[in-house]
Amino acid sequence: MTDEEILAEFRAADALLEGHFILSSGLRSPRYLQCARVLMDGARAERLARALAAKLPSDLRDSVDVVVSPAMGGVIIGHEMGRALGKPAMFVERPEGTFYLRRGFSLRPGEKVLMVEDVVTTGLSSGEAIKAVAKAGGEVIAAAALVDRSGGEADLGVPFFPLVSFVVPTYEADSLPPALAAIPAEKPGSRKAA
Repeated sequence: MTDEEILAEFRAADALLEGHFILSSGLRSPRYLQCARVLMDGARAERLARALAAKLPSDLRDSVDVVVSPAMGGVIIGHEMGRALGKPAMFVERPEGTFYLRRGFSLRPGEKVLMVEDVVTTGLSSGEAIKAVAKAGGEVIAAAALVDRSGGEADLGVPFFPLVSFVVPTYEADSLPPALAAIPAEKPGSRKAA
């Protein structure tokens, strides 16, 4: 899939939003890709996961034992990547603030893991999830995401394969451009307050 075909999938799902958004990192942005909306259609989620799997080098695809994703945002794409690669998929959660495997999920010592996210902006969630995998005995050998919002700046400590890079400016809350500051802020992500 080309970048334009990928963005067309987001547009078709009304998942490319414009406004004033508070990202899970705390940064502010005038655009937001709502991966949950683009992934709610099973056929679309499968197409995107297959396109992402195809971006991985074949030796990497062959080396992966299991796919792990951080909840909530990574659960659907992680599951679809597991299916595309023919590998089991599981997820880490942070009900008390720190990611860990639960629900009976476990990793064998040295098991090779592909970490899969929906969107990477700063890499903070991915980094926390990678630490959780290491603590559980696994080894993250690469990471993948539907969208890299970092413009290639996020350093996850492992090879990183995004389906598309989507560079949108981000701002600290106290240094917003006037046009963005004039729009009420929304927090659409998975860490949105109830």
